[in-house]
Amino acid sequence: MDWEAWQERWDRQQEVYLPDREERFAVMLDVVEAATGAEPRVLDLAGGTGSISRRVLARFPKATVVIVDVDPALLAIAAGSLGADERVTIRSVDLDDRSWVAGAGEPASFDAVLSATALHWLTPERIQGVYAEAGGLLRSGGVFGNADHMADDGLSGLNEAVASLRRRRVEQIRAEGRWDWEQWWQELAGEPEMAELIARRNEHFAAAPTSSHTRSHLPSSWHLDALRRAGYEQVGLAWRGLADALAVGVRA
Repeated sequence: MDWEAWQERWDRQQEVYLPDREERFAVMLDVVEAATGAEPRVLDLAGGTGSISRRVLARFPKATVVIVDVDPALLAIAAGSLGADERVTIRSVDLDDRSWVAGAGEPASFDAVLSATALHWLTPERIQGVYAEAGGLLRSGGVFGNADHMADDGLSGLNEAVASLRRRRVEQIRAEGRWDWEQWWQELAGEPEMAELIARRNEHFAAAPTSSHTRSHLPSSWHLDALRRAGYEQVGLAWRGLADALAVGVRA
């Protein structure tokens, strides 16, 4: 199976929804370098195929990364393309289970915990919990960064207009034949090596307390308050792209 090709296809379908995806990654890594230097130990939280980790390692050759996720199909792609790299560790953890931290690493062992376009699958209660739990994995001065859909709640009318604009763009891209989320998964399911993993994935998410019907698209103000409640010393937005943002917390 051509793992690199599937990584490329993952990036392309993600860009259908996130045309400024590379910009947010670049800012995220600027934050990491500014706070921790050029040899960070990074936890790629709900890391899927390892999109963040690939960019961390390309920018910081002396970095080490731990990718954690619950999705066996996405982790297989991460392992297929990154698993031979001695700088990379891949672990299966479920963020719905508060014990996930035990499988991620030692307390206070990471310079950065990073996530992108993933934590909205959790309930608000679990997002709050993950923020606090991740803080315990950070060294003093370490940074937590979550890039996701986080609209500014002072722009409700404009946010609706932006959402409508992006829906039209997605429909146009679909009409041009590019793969969207659904098409990507349909094509991946056609790979014989993935059949068992996708069956396990479907079984897990069908039974999970946070299903695909419970996305938590919360405003940026909620995320900033949640980071403060979780005990981060410095809290703010490091980047905004229309209704998406990168919320950052620095551990005391």
